[in-house]
Amino acid sequence: MKISQKLASPCGLYCGVCAIYIAHKNNNTKFKEKLVGVYKGGFQDSEDLTIDDIHCSGCQSDDRFMYCEHCEIRDCAENKGYSGCHQCDDFPCQHIDKISIGVGKKAIMRSVPYRRYVGTNNWMQGEEARYVCPNCGNKAFRGAIKCNNCKGPLDLD
Repeated sequence: MKISQKLASPCGLYCGVCAIYIAHKNNNTKFKEKLVGVYKGGFQDSEDLTIDDIHCSGCQSDDRFMYCEHCEIRDCAENKGYSGCHQCDDFPCQHIDKISIGVGKKAIMRSVPYRRYVGTNNWMQGEEARYVCPNCGNKAFRGAIKCNNCKGPLDLD
């Protein structure tokens, strides 16, 4: 399976299983409305967030979610000439330590060493395979605790 390199986030949070990316890709208005409720007021300049702001085509694209638009991890990797943290001997560093979202930090700490070991394409394929409901096979997103199809519990992170 060919996966766009635009989904290969430098930090290790594979974009293909991000809720924002999935809602945008599927043009899922109901999901976008839920995400507005999650993100509105949660970060700088998000007080007026609307469903029109719920869009992203990946961290390496020109169409990024506003929260990800200014990313010190992506900037750090680019300044060092790296495509991601998996290439850096300083991982984990102060940028990773500052992440306050538990699910994200847990995924990064698992994902970056795996990417280092298997390479970027295999890492992306592995993340795609990981975030699937074991009961019904429906695609899930990072942080999901319940399948949106069969309603079964999920523990994929």
